[in-house]
Amino acid sequence: MVKLKILVAIVCLIPALQFRCAEHLGEAQKTGAQQPASEAATESILPGSYRMELYLPRLAGKKVGLLVNQTSMVGNRHLIDTLLRSGVEVVKIFAPEHGYRGVAADGEEVADGKDAATGIPVISLYGKQQKPGAAAMEGLDALVFDVQDVGARFYTYTATLSLLMEACAENYLPLLVLDRPNPNGHYVDGPVLRVSHKSFVGPHPVPVVYGMTTGEWASMVNGEGWLANGEHCDLTVIPCAGYGHRSFYLLPVKPSPNLPNMRSVYLYPSLCFFEGTVVSVGRGTDKQFQVYGAPGLEIGGYFFTPQPNAGSKYPPQQGQQCRGFDLSDMPEDKLQTAGLNISYLLEAYRAYPDKAHFFLPTLYFDKLAGSAELRQQIQAGLGEAAIRASWQPGLDSFKIIRKKYLLYQDFEGEPGR
Repeated sequence: MVKLKILVAIVCLIPALQFRCAEHLGEAQKTGAQQPASEAATESILPGSYRMELYLPRLAGKKVGLLVNQTSMVGNRHLIDTLLRSGVEVVKIFAPEHGYRGVAADGEEVADGKDAATGIPVISLYGKQQKPGAAAMEGLDALVFDVQDVGARFYTYTATLSLLMEACAENYLPLLVLDRPNPNGHYVDGPVLRVSHKSFVGPHPVPVVYGMTTGEWASMVNGEGWLANGEHCDLTVIPCAGYGHRSFYLLPVKPSPNLPNMRSVYLYPSLCFFEGTVVSVGRGTDKQFQVYGAPGLEIGGYFFTPQPNAGSKYPPQQGQQCRGFDLSDMPEDKLQTAGLNISYLLEAYRAYPDKAHFFLPTLYFDKLAGSAELRQQIQAGLGEAAIRASWQPGLDSFKIIRKKYLLYQDFEGEPGR
């Protein structure tokens, strides 16, 4: 117990916590990320992984599986190394989209493998399987989830979390979620998904921006009976310290290859709708989710040509010059409070000359939006006010559900549990 207390103290006294570490500063220099106005408040936040006194005792003497990626850091050390140094027996690693190291391109299937540093088997949940089967869960006594999310329904880490919860329930294994702040956790907005459009980019009936951490999300999915066959997972959430839904949190590690900085994280919920259209959001450039445009678009003074790169092997509109807009100079402090913006989408549709081919024939747009309604509203010429008004009944109902599972002070001033 003395050794445990010393270890916890050392982690909590890492110089300037997670945001001043050399690794993060190097990332900021590469991406141009700037410290937000709320930097001081951000640095007082401790993700659940830092609070080892709350979860190490639960893992003692157990064979543990981890669902982690490059964001699973405790200060400047990965969670795997932290647990191994603490005597925890880690026997399997599970990896979400983009892989264990977070470098696989968008949509790229990732194969199983081994962690080069430890020799621990790595099982991909974005390849031949999205949900671990009984064989993958064999030999485990407990699972731990520690992945940084960005708070948009179509970002797949929470879908992977839900499938892991199902696997834990089916195999009678407990799951620990080491909670992390949500950089878009300060608002709730967008159309609520209809169950008929459930998919991997929309697993549950929630809005595009749901304003919850991964721990709160997991509690809601469990409590509302949204797992397959109404299963319930033996779930424990290790909460963050110093966090509330009014907090603005600067990510110390980019969460995926095409979200390189905080500006892209804030714009992602608004610009991702374009992924179901002919409009590029900058995949295949160095300004992913900070620009948008298309060949033939008749507005905007910014031109770019997507080419294959590390984040996107086959970017939309590859090799085609796109005309549109560059949002990469927008101040991050304004984006922090801007919320979901559909004016980009509406303006692009109105200006695109070939409207019959604006939306991809796959109707992937409907999966992103959560139903066919938003596409139909845009095609019918509805304005932003009318579209937003149609969302409100669903948002009101969701907020009632959401409130039951909040662990932190809400952005509307109401305390969490």
